[in-house]
Amino acid sequence: MPPKKHRGNPFRGVLDMMSEMNRISDTMANLETGGATPRGYSDAWSPTTDIFARGADLVIRSELPGIAPEDVEVTFSHGYLTIAGERPAEPGDVVYYAAERYRGAFRREITLPEGVEEEDIEASFDEGLLELTVKGAADIQRPKLIAIKRRKRPRP
Repeated sequence: MPPKKHRGNPFRGVLDMMSEMNRISDTMANLETGGATPRGYSDAWSPTTDIFARGADLVIRSELPGIAPEDVEVTFSHGYLTIAGERPAEPGDVVYYAAERYRGAFRREITLPEGVEEEDIEASFDEGLLELTVKGAADIQRPKLIAIKRRKRPRP
């Protein structure tokens, strides 16, 4: 059997810098204070997400345990796929002895390869796992390399 063809990563640079910074900030804040702080969309937590190729398709899986599908919103605009929603806090007078799960608003933005259309994206949700399939996006070509020419300097 011939070796499996290795293609370039169409998601080079895809991880949203703000999502990753928020994840680090949350971890550090929880270590210092012993608890999580309430969050809005501007500083929402980011669900753990895997992005991989399955054949020609790109698959995005986000873990959202304890969140109902109707509390998750997936949007696509200007090349950005956004997963957003909220994990509510426990109702009533609750005293936490350990609080490691994020609560409140969550948001994850992922830049999709150029050429993806809304019709190419399918979403399913099962047992706390959101799976998005982007048809044909794993086969979209890498960015085109632009040749750099040496500039000619005028002679004095």
